[in-house]
Amino acid sequence: MKKEKISVEVVAAKILLIRGKKVMLDRDLAELYGVKTKALLQGVRRNLKRFPEDFMFQLSREEVVDLRSQFVTSSWGGHRYLPYVFTQEGVAMLSSVLRSERAVQVNIAIMRAFVKLRELLLTHKELSEKIEELERKYQMHETDIQVIFTTIKKLIEPPPDEPPKPRFDVN
Repeated sequence: MKKEKISVEVVAAKILLIRGKKVMLDRDLAELYGVKTKALLQGVRRNLKRFPEDFMFQLSREEVVDLRSQFVTSSWGGHRYLPYVFTQEGVAMLSSVLRSERAVQVNIAIMRAFVKLRELLLTHKELSEKIEELERKYQMHETDIQVIFTTIKKLIEPPPDEPPKPRFDVN
């Protein structure tokens, strides 16, 4: 079997946000591992104690409908079951269930993808915070600048037409 490098970008594109968690679908994982989804789930069933609900959970019908509506094509096929999804921890646990060389390489790529996503989210959050800080800073400056311009305008304005005041000579 030819060794092919698994792209972090390809893996990252398969990471979804469901129930507030970053997860991967069983079928996508099976495809990456080069096994059938049925075989992947059989391995999981044989080791069910390794997969608590925060590692793996089954989607509801509503979640499946929502996912299908997010994808333009309906290439999901005729599943007879509701798909399972795996969190980062669940994917890491799969490496103890699927012991092929390919599984090791896929797990490495998946862990890198999760880390990359976490870094991107952190960068996004930091950038968002910096933008908010700049907005606050410049709003304050904007008020200060407006006061300065108003004062300058008052200084530049010609005085209102008043009769000249008499000058008194002290001599």
